[in-house]
Amino acid sequence: AGRDELEVTSQIIEGGARVIQLRDKQSKKGELLLLAQKLRELCSQAGVLFIVNDYLDLALAADADGLHIGQEDLPLPAVRRELPIDAIVGCSVTTVSQATRAQNEGADYIAVGSMFPTTTKKEAIVVGVDMLKELKRVVSVPLVAIGGINQNNVGEVVTAGADAVAVNRAVMGEKDVKGAVHKLVARMNMVKEKCQNQ
Repeated sequence: AGRDELEVTSQIIEGGARVIQLRDKQSKKGELLLLAQKLRELCSQAGVLFIVNDYLDLALAADADGLHIGQEDLPLPAVRRELPIDAIVGCSVTTVSQATRAQNEGADYIAVGSMFPTTTKKEAIVVGVDMLKELKRVVSVPLVAIGGINQNNVGEVVTAGADAVAVNRAVMGEKDVKGAVHKLVARMNMVKEKCQNQ
């Protein structure tokens, strides 16, 4: 939205985010590489993880901490062969069979969604929080809830078993980016604590 990517990322990190993912389907790879390198440096200094979405070449060129892939991207075993041994690989799923396959093929985390309708990804399939509950029983790797998550429903996905959440509009759509992240993190921590005490 015309804002400086590095400035916004700094605010997101200051708000309490622990992982930054670069997702950009429009820009040219050359421009993206420059941005990815700057974001990688910023994240490294702040002690947060930097993940690149979809593009293996970009993740390698920017020395990212990891790569996030979807069902239509390169297969996970192929990605694993190319990335450094300590790189993180996450995989988006919408079904139990996709999740178990991703875990068996070495995914470090599984992103499940869409939890709710989302305007960020028009073609997203809404699987709902019940899928999250089901996957929590089936897989042992961390689960990241994605899709339509905001301040009002983040507690619901954490209660259902999400170890983390990926958000876009809930943060980028706010004027006070740092404050938006801070509120989400505080709400998540509160719900996690409540779940542990039950």
